[in-house]
Amino acid sequence: MRFAIASVTLFAATLLLQAKEKTEQPKDGWFTTSDNIKIHYLTIGDKGSWVVLIHGYTGNAKGNWFDNGIAQALAKNHRVVALDNRNHGMSDKPNLNGPGRAEDTIELMDHLKIAKAHIGGYSMGGAFTGSLLASHPDRFITAHFGGSGIMEVDPEWQKKLPPDHQGTNPMEAELSHQLRIHHAMDNGMSREEAEKLASQPPAPRATPAAAPAARPAAAAAARPALDLTKLNIPMIFINGEFDRPRAKSTRAAREANDVTIVVLPGKQHLSAIVAGSMPKEYITSLVGFINTHDQN
Repeated sequence: MRFAIASVTLFAATLLLQAKEKTEQPKDGWFTTSDNIKIHYLTIGDKGSWVVLIHGYTGNAKGNWFDNGIAQALAKNHRVVALDNRNHGMSDKPNLNGPGRAEDTIELMDHLKIAKAHIGGYSMGGAFTGSLLASHPDRFITAHFGGSGIMEVDPEWQKKLPPDHQGTNPMEAELSHQLRIHHAMDNGMSREEAEKLASQPPAPRATPAAAPAARPAAAAAARPALDLTKLNIPMIFINGEFDRPRAKSTRAAREANDVTIVVLPGKQHLSAIVAGSMPKEYITSLVGFINTHDQN
């Protein structure tokens, strides 16, 4: 009898675990933008306020937010959505190897009827986050900048920037190599073709994730001005120690009302976020920040 009871209990526990694992799997979604681009996105979580996540250049929603557990951790108390930017992942690619478009995030929120959300992005996604704070400040509860930030624009303040630590994470080169492979495969290449391409030196590029000096002047001029003194939105900046964290956060610390700065020791641009290298502090800092500043 004891064996039978134990078997039933174990069976019930197994079913509950399977059901829990099933609910924790992200769901695929699609929508079409105003300029007829089909965008893929992933959602997870069924309660709480929304968290909208934007990945970096050559990345995708799954790799940037799900493979490392960030989305799953946020989904314990929130509904999370992460899009594949245009030209990335499973979304349409009207400009192969091109960047994404910030406004697609607003159209995604409209598609899902999200009036207001926590917004956050990594690298290029952080640059888009800054643009959206300037153009649609009323749509956001908090803002998260990972591998990115808000740079000084005043030459006098640029001269006063404290120096950032110099260094290299030993995993950075290999992580960059693997990212190039995955992006090439997203663009339709076979694994063999992608590995061959990734073995070649990368061509110079200018993207929204690049340093300000590398961005085309026209692209910079097209961005709406961001007045941090009038933006009453809590912000968190999470950057690797060797990814210019001071340059990316000093202006916000000086001008904005509520700023949290997290520096990940020994980490660089990719090693701060990629699964297997990302420190647990990224998740705990971001989850704690959003929970603390939630409006629900």
